Amino acid sequence: MHDHSTWSIPVVIRRFGRPLSAVRGLKVMTMNSSGGRRKPPTIHDVAREAGVSRGTVSRVLNGGHYVSPAAQEAVNAAIRKTGYVVNRHARSLITGRSDSVGFLLTEPQERFFEDPNFNVLLRGCTQALAAHDIPLLLMLAGTEDERRRLTRYITAGHVDGVLLVSSHSGDPIAEELRAADVPLVACGKPIGLRSRVSYVAADDRDGAREMVRHLLSLGRRRVGVVTGPLDTPGGVERLAGYREVLAEAGVEADERLVVSGDYSRVSGELGAERLLAQAPDVDAVFVASDLMAQGVLTALERAGRRVPQDVAVGGFDDSPAALAARPELTTIRQPWDRISTEMVRVLLAQIGGEEPAAVILPTELVKREST
Repeated sequence: MHDHSTWSIPVVIRRFGRPLSAVRGLKVMTMNSSGGRRKPPTIHDVAREAGVSRGTVSRVLNGGHYVSPAAQEAVNAAIRKTGYVVNRHARSLITGRSDSVGFLLTEPQERFFEDPNFNVLLRGCTQALAAHDIPLLLMLAGTEDERRRLTRYITAGHVDGVLLVSSHSGDPIAEELRAADVPLVACGKPIGLRSRVSYVAADDRDGAREMVRHLLSLGRRRVGVVTGPLDTPGGVERLAGYREVLAEAGVEADERLVVSGDYSRVSGELGAERLLAQAPDVDAVFVASDLMAQGVLTALERAGRRVPQDVAVGGFDDSPAALAARPELTTIRQPWDRISTEMVRVLLAQIGGEEPAAVILPTELVKREST
């Protein structure tokens, strides 16, 4: 519970630039003894409480330049005591910044609610930005019209930078934002734009390699794969890791063992059905996401195949879907907390004038009951 003097950092969902709903961030109103609304504290109240000038308070709020440590501590203590909150609109008129960041998901709206990875990443980015008192706007752009409208909204200066999630090859939005000098950090290696766009990614290829090696170590030799979308970095890199390990092990490539999905549960189910039809002797499946792996398990059960006795199944992400699966999934853990923290760090550095940067984080094999 919050006490009656605190504010929480808002996450505002926007589509076409309009709020859909406020997930968090409502101010808890304080009431005076007469039942009326108490007047919010001002910068003058902070200055009076701290025993400093209004100009000193303003300098603290704008980065603390030319302020002694003692004065800065006095101002910060006064802010906490009075409950003062910065008027972002007024400050943006002075600084030319919106003091907000966009979380741009280039997927249909229903995918956001289905795939647990997006929610985990959103929560992590929100918490990382909260430490800097910066709100996060969730923007859903699943159609071409939505992308155009949101591109106009972003380039008009309504956010200071963008955290881009689930970018697809051929999607122009990243290029358009970079051309407009909008600070941008992608989650995953943006295909075709790596040298010009900051990104933070798990090592998808190495994670796939580790999973396929694990399946082969169990004595499985007909290892199939349900890939992610092959116009996304994760889809491309995880398939490449699968192929590399099979080649290293001297296992003959068989394209009947390769089917594609779109990271949804339904596509995993359909993919497994295709695998069983094309290669009925399949004895292991590497699935490029835990959510798709849930669908694979459903299809295998319907076909009378036991997991892991008949077919071993490995996922990717270590999302809540891995623990919800029956049996629980062996999977590749992506360090979501570090990914979100690094995305925010790199974006804020870019907003502050630094050059684009790339961060690749290691993955980890997590063994459970499905292999």
